[in-house]
Amino acid sequence: MSTRCALFLIALLAAVQMGLAHAQQTGSWSKGAAMPSQRSEIAAAEVGGKIYVVGGFGGELELEIYDPATDRWSRGAAVPRSVHHAAAVGLNGKLYLIGGYEHHGWAPVAAVHEYDPATDRWRTRAPLPTARGALAAAVLDGRIHAVSGVGDVGGVWRNTPAHEVYDPATDRWSALAPLPTPRDHHAVVASNGRIHALAGRVDGNYGRNLATHEAYDPATDRWEPRPPVPTARSGIAAADLSGKFYVVGGESTEGTFPQVEGYDTRTNTWSSHAALPTARHGLAAVAVGGRIYVIAGGRTPGASASAANEIFAP
Repeated sequence: MSTRCALFLIALLAAVQMGLAHAQQTGSWSKGAAMPSQRSEIAAAEVGGKIYVVGGFGGELELEIYDPATDRWSRGAAVPRSVHHAAAVGLNGKLYLIGGYEHHGWAPVAAVHEYDPATDRWRTRAPLPTARGALAAAVLDGRIHAVSGVGDVGGVWRNTPAHEVYDPATDRWSALAPLPTPRDHHAVVASNGRIHALAGRVDGNYGRNLATHEAYDPATDRWEPRPPVPTARSGIAAADLSGKFYVVGGESTEGTFPQVEGYDTRTNTWSSHAALPTARHGLAAVAVGGRIYVIAGGRTPGASASAANEIFAP
């Protein structure tokens, strides 16, 4: 190889490395007002431009409400049931709290509660057919999809492939195609007409983290494999911004993750972005107004908590 050729290859490699480094810095972070209470293993969702945070490892019953427009927190009516590792979604101007574990233990629950911000009241809705904790949920075409988690499988608490959908108009659940790779502590997002199940762990063991990414097509009632999450992790959160979703945080036996990785549904490719300032797990990620608000979560693996509120702008 000539000296000129060698120098060209070195310069090309340096340019590629610089490009990768630049790609990893895409996006920026800022701080929002800290949550009034420190929490972990929470559920959160957007309703009417505000973020509603429920549940947590500490048995919290307070409904914390964050307004991005004013950067202020307030409180709503107390949650009817203390749960952790639950799921939450916003739909038709209401907040839905789905499943989770009982506060004083690890028994999965089937309870579903609906909160109406207009009246500041909760009411009980039809329970999940499959009780489970550490599940994930998302809204697609006006219905709530609850995907996988830990439930009773043959008399043992382990990952269930259950994929059940709720219709608020009829207050009924029905079964859909089960998730091919059952998991817990994962994330689910609705993006570009599909439900995406992302990463997670096997039977509650964060020493067995997954990178698996599967997408559900409601037109065919089938799950299909997609390119895996670049960093295998669990205890994550994810949020979608107009066809590109972002996976943030997580934990493993080695610690918590600051990684932020984005998936573009149009190109089926992953990219790296500016790291989460406070690495944590058991957190929430909620998209409002073109930004993602990453709230609470533990800084170290296990039962830790924080009041962090950090805002990602792509």
